[in-house]
Amino acid sequence: MTDASTAAGLAISPALRDALAQWLSGLSALRDASPHTIAAYGTDVAGFLDFIARHQGGAAGLAQLRALTQSDLRAWMARARAGGRSARSVARSLSAVKSFARWLGEREPDFNPDTILAARGPRHPRTLPRPLAPDEAEAVLDEIGNDRPEDWQRARDAAVATLMYGCGLRVSEALSLTGRDRAPGPALRIIGKGGKERVVPVIPAAAQAVARYAQLCPYPLAADAPLFRGARGGPLNPRQVAQSMEQVRLQLGLPASATPHALRHSFATHLLSAGGDLRAIQELLGHASLATTQVYTGVDSDRLMAAYRAAHPRARRTSTSG
Repeated sequence: MTDASTAAGLAISPALRDALAQWLSGLSALRDASPHTIAAYGTDVAGFLDFIARHQGGAAGLAQLRALTQSDLRAWMARARAGGRSARSVARSLSAVKSFARWLGEREPDFNPDTILAARGPRHPRTLPRPLAPDEAEAVLDEIGNDRPEDWQRARDAAVATLMYGCGLRVSEALSLTGRDRAPGPALRIIGKGGKERVVPVIPAAAQAVARYAQLCPYPLAADAPLFRGARGGPLNPRQVAQSMEQVRLQLGLPASATPHALRHSFATHLLSAGGDLRAIQELLGHASLATTQVYTGVDSDRLMAAYRAAHPRARRTSTSG
């Protein structure tokens, strides 16, 4: 994988390699991003710089970046698409490049990032995760982990799945719980994306599932240690959660879209279908933007307008006066 640590083998000037390393270090410190995300950003930007160097000739440095045109940027994206990358993947790379260019422009007075910032990525369809039907979600909670050899492992898988479907947690959020959460009360304090904190109500079924797992777990669950453990006692890996979902999906004949993330999506969708308030669901999911919740839950424009008319004072006055 190409990141800042391996960019030395590419056609990038030493000064720009150093700048890339500093930018990635800053992202890691300020955004608390995962090592995988940081490495992906490094791969995207280093690959772009290497392409520009070969496209223009010579090692990529500030001079090459200052000389960039929209044609150069389109050539880079076209090469990536011709190499088999999806439109979504290329758009993600462009976003990383723009972020780096904006950072560089703030530190280099003779570099103007406007050309890069004005670039448009390839269009890609916005896909929605598919929720499970309520009876399918219940079946997953009943059957997940049944292929595990130990009772405590079966209880663990059921507890993680119940937290995702019953409380709307991300996989990473469920696995970030510690021993102090072994007997959850009426609510959990969750640290989500970007370090944002939210309080999530805990339904009795989720509290019971976690308590049962904690009772059966053969490893000591210290207050500051991971709550969910793998077979050898280390932190449970997200891949093991995905494997459990794959197994139960095959067992129940569910579609490939029945992933761990689908449990969180089903939580939101089923709340909305039962008349839940969109703004409240946004808070429960930890979304910064209501627009994200709208897309995430597959809300159509009619439902949004109905919620608007019911909640907005001027809309209510207009509808009653007519």
